[in-house]
Amino acid sequence: SIRNFTKHFTVSANRRPTRPHVNCEIPRFCLRRLLQPRVLSGFYIRYMEIRIDDLRGAEIAQLLQEHLDSMKLLSPPESVHALDLDKLRQPEITFWCAWQDNELLGCGALKELDPAHGEIKSMRTAIAHLRKGVAAKMLKHIIEEARRRKYRRLSLETGTAQAFAPAHRLYAQLGFEPCGPFGSYIDDPHSAFMAKTL
Repeated sequence: SIRNFTKHFTVSANRRPTRPHVNCEIPRFCLRRLLQPRVLSGFYIRYMEIRIDDLRGAEIAQLLQEHLDSMKLLSPPESVHALDLDKLRQPEITFWCAWQDNELLGCGALKELDPAHGEIKSMRTAIAHLRKGVAAKMLKHIIEEARRRKYRRLSLETGTAQAFAPAHRLYAQLGFEPCGPFGSYIDDPHSAFMAKTL
């Protein structure tokens, strides 16, 4: 009856209603994802095309100018080793751009110092695409190319200002370790040198 139904579901004023037990244990695969670095869905670049560039496009000229300008703000003139367009157009340098459809995401270059030693140059991500994995994908591409060429060592020079800390972390994550000056570089408090044995 309705009376019995109501009586059965009436809760005493002196007793809090009990809740059914719910198993809140998080599955392990979900826990692993929660503990991983969080990347906003839709913002991480999952696909890009990395291709050799002839350094003639307006987009890459602008990106490289931004790169040079920022380096000059972060280091004194004598410690800026970034290359301009003319210096990048050398036979010993291979230059790549990363694209998504018709949008330029970033760039990077590989300079041959000798048949067994290469140098990473011109690593730059477009401001609109920072922290989306562009630099990591470009760096992995360059490492694979260095291996294909049978280089035994891959080196780089970067700055020491706090703004370079994310780059230092990326290089370390991919196996680069601090080293001394190489090639024509000299000791400089504004330069950090790193290398990876291939």
